[in-house]
Amino acid sequence: MKKILLVIDFINDIVHENGKLGTNFSPFLQKYAVLDHANQAISHARKQDILIAHVKVGFSRSYIECPQHSPIFGNAKKFSALMLDTWGTKFHEKIDVQIQDHILVKHRISSFYNTDLECVLRANQIEEIIITGVSTDMAVELAAREAHDRDYIVTVLKDACGAHSEEKHEASINNILRIAQVKTIDDWIRSSK
Repeated sequence: MKKILLVIDFINDIVHENGKLGTNFSPFLQKYAVLDHANQAISHARKQDILIAHVKVGFSRSYIECPQHSPIFGNAKKFSALMLDTWGTKFHEKIDVQIQDHILVKHRISSFYNTDLECVLRANQIEEIIITGVSTDMAVELAAREAHDRDYIVTVLKDACGAHSEEKHEASINNILRIAQVKTIDDWIRSSK
C-alpha cells in the first residue's frame, strides 16, 4: 500500500517561541516534545520510502489570498504574519525537511482546498495518509476529515500533533477516532515495519 506522511504547519510563525503566533503553541509543543516526535515520523517514513509532504500556510506580500473577515487569518496582514518567503513561513529549524520532500503551500486551514495535494496523491497512487502537525483541532482534524471523505485510509500520529491546550488536543483526538486510526509514534513505527 502506498502512503504519504503529511507534516502540517510546523512553520516559525506558528510553532517557534519567537513566531508571531508561536506563543500559543510553543508551550504545548515543548512539553510534549511534538517536534521531536514529528521528526521520528519523518525519519521512519524515509526508511520506509513513504512520500513526505511538508505543508505550510502562507500569503503573498499583498495578502491578496487572505480572507480579511476570517477570525483566524483576518489579522495576518496587520501583523505581517504568515507572509510567504519570510522567516515566519520557513519550517522550524528542528523539522527535517529535505530537497526531495514535497512542499505544499495552502492559503486556508485545509491542506486540500486549492492546493496540489489531490494531484500528488493521485499521481503517486496513495492509499493511506499519515498526519502530523498543528493544530490538532484545526488543520490536523480537517485534513483527517477531508482525507476520510475522499476514501483514503487515515492515520493520525497523536504525539506528533499539537494544539493551544491539552483539552483542545484531546477533544480533537476523540473526534478523529471516529474517522481514522490514531496511534502514537512508537505504535505506528512498530505496525509499519
